Amino acid sequence: MDRVVAFVLFSCCFFASQINCQEAILHVSSETEYREYCIVHNYSWTPLSQKLNNATSYPLVDLTSFLLCNESGVSPDAVKDRAVVVMRGDCDFSQKAITAMKLGAKALLIASNTTLVTPSANDSMYAKVKIPLALMRLRDIMEARKLFKDGMEAKLYSPPYSRIDPSIIVILLIAVITVILGGYWSGACEQNNLNNSARGGGGGESKADSGELFLYSPLKVVIFVGLMCGMLVLMYYFYSVLVYVIIAIFCLASASALFSCFDAVLDKIGCGTFNFTVKNRSFSVRSILLAAVCITIAVIWGVYRNEERWIWILQDILGIAFCLNFLKTISLSNFKICVILLSLLLVYDVFFVFITPFFTKNGVSIMVQVALGPDASGGKAHGSGLEIPAEPQAPSEKLPVVMRVPWFSAWAQNLCWMQFSILGYGDIIVPGLLVAYCSRFDVWVGSSKKIYFISSCAAYMLGLMVTFAVMLLSGMGQPALLYLVPFTLITSAIVAGCRGEMKQFWTGTPYEREELDNV
Repeated sequence: MDRVVAFVLFSCCFFASQINCQEAILHVSSETEYREYCIVHNYSWTPLSQKLNNATSYPLVDLTSFLLCNESGVSPDAVKDRAVVVMRGDCDFSQKAITAMKLGAKALLIASNTTLVTPSANDSMYAKVKIPLALMRLRDIMEARKLFKDGMEAKLYSPPYSRIDPSIIVILLIAVITVILGGYWSGACEQNNLNNSARGGGGGESKADSGELFLYSPLKVVIFVGLMCGMLVLMYYFYSVLVYVIIAIFCLASASALFSCFDAVLDKIGCGTFNFTVKNRSFSVRSILLAAVCITIAVIWGVYRNEERWIWILQDILGIAFCLNFLKTISLSNFKICVILLSLLLVYDVFFVFITPFFTKNGVSIMVQVALGPDASGGKAHGSGLEIPAEPQAPSEKLPVVMRVPWFSAWAQNLCWMQFSILGYGDIIVPGLLVAYCSRFDVWVGSSKKIYFISSCAAYMLGLMVTFAVMLLSGMGQPALLYLVPFTLITSAIVAGCRGEMKQFWTGTPYEREELDNV
């Protein structure tokens, strides 16, 4: 019975999240083939069928040589019982629709070569329009006219989409798996350092020599966060120049990180290095091949970074590698540093997302403006309407600082413009640094069950789920650290308190302090 109740509640929530959208689909077909094009309509004015099979089929007539503000020049025989495409301009959408109705048309499409906007009219005109009305791109009807020379049949439909898109699940899995792997890698490196130190009697490779970097001073943490704030503000004011600097740095850093990840995996599975010597210099075949592969992937991303349909896959791969290598390389010395760093970054995230819109000219937060780019193309909401470019836009450069997964369920939206679920690298790295510290602390105290590591990973996953839930309920993006930081910090502190290890957890182990003294 409980399972039935749970299923019913889930179904209610899911269908309640099914909402109408202003983007719709024009299905143009002949006897042998079909094409689908983006259209924009006003579902509260002229609602469309939600399914293709239920949509009414009309012969489609191209009358883009007419504005149809009046009946002059148009034969009723050419329009009667058909879907008509006319040109935008000179009169209101409602006037065109009323004229089309007088001529006997069953649907009206208005072609635009500027933008597609949600059709609207004066309140008194809404009740007078009885036929479907939508805007489409002029280039689309021109393409359809060339493709379907023997006549066109048209269906207009608007499939609803769910706010709970599967892409959110993919983003959640990417983030959680990256944090788990990064924390595990950090703990494994710590275990190797301890083993080497024990075998060599202190003569093994020190952590300082292993390439790791440390944040162990509160002052350095404050300076680090201050530099982040300054960099974000500089990006906001000098985006057009600095974006290329960040792209170049990302290509280099992500290629190096991808090399480190692949190299670690090959070491784990015992793959040989196949060394050879040239002029007394030793080279590794494995390293050369790995470097070539990693550089190639980074270069391909750099060249095709604005190709939205598929480049997100490479960006996510490089982003995962970047985050993993960051979590393995950067070490927080104790829980005190974790609390200071994460708390400051929480304030940083909230301030630049929620507070800065009150100071910017366009009312958009500095964080969102920098993450999406000041000239981001695609659909834009304005009030209760929508605006979509009718012509291809010049690609806008975006910072490679987010994981991106396109929406899977919103076919009409993706036909009009690509929509993505995104999560910033910082929302993975910042809590991940605490998870990595917990993983290393498990090594220091000899916890065979990895209680700190597992609990912090579970807290991160729960915090991320709450973040997405709030985002879906509120209908607006959220600063994820607002939820992730309290979940991970409080959980870790509770585990340390329950195990009676808070003092040691707060200050770090004697081994760690000895290493830091030698840095």
